[in-house]
Amino acid sequence: MDKMNQSSAEAGSGTIALRYLSKGEAEAIETELLRDYKFGQQQLIEIWGQACALAITKAYPLSSLAKKQPTVLVICGPDQNGSIGLVCARHLRMYEYEPTIYHPKRSSQSLHQDFTVQCEKMDIPSLSYLPTEVQLINDAYNLVIDAMLGPDTDCANIKEPYPGILVTLKQIKVPIASVDVPSGWDAEEPSQDGINPEVLISLTAPKKCAMSFSGKHFLAGRFLPYDIQKKYDLNLPDYPGTDCLIEL
Repeated sequence: MDKMNQSSAEAGSGTIALRYLSKGEAEAIETELLRDYKFGQQQLIEIWGQACALAITKAYPLSSLAKKQPTVLVICGPDQNGSIGLVCARHLRMYEYEPTIYHPKRSSQSLHQDFTVQCEKMDIPSLSYLPTEVQLINDAYNLVIDAMLGPDTDCANIKEPYPGILVTLKQIKVPIASVDVPSGWDAEEPSQDGINPEVLISLTAPKKCAMSFSGKHFLAGRFLPYDIQKKYDLNLPDYPGTDCLIEL
């Protein structure tokens, strides 16, 4: 029995299964937040980005990092997931990590450019290229944050430079933490031969591709209005204390 159909079976035991969203459901929820609930795009990206940074601090506390310098590589695509990665990098800098940003492609979106400027003003460095020599990445960074391709990506039509970067990410030894949907994965089904993140940070509610994810899985969705939670039967877990994210 898959997780989407567990609700009724588990209701009798006192627990109701968390809902895993299709790509269409995720898009519909975001549209409602923006159109009906008057959330701003920048507001949502800021909420998600800070939550991602907090998830990193929980999964990889400064005291646990193997290298002397708390270095983190954040790979940011040109779309919304990339903007979330930029916000994540900025907050990690405030939390005393040392992020470096890599943009495979610069975005023409003004919001993305604004988030880039914020990182530059925080003296967060950027790479001009990603080393294809995997050992250079392993030696320089404690982990890689994958904010490259998001749930909207057409996985059957990924164009360069992304396929080459995915090849590199499959070979590195340092852990990967992916934002919402691991790059190269279809949002609706687990990847058989994609990258293998150690940590997944789901935004709003987990997507169907996360149903069999076996790594450390965080959810950042505490901001969702109750009516939306009810409408989509999200069955979100009880967040601890005042935390904005929870480990599933």
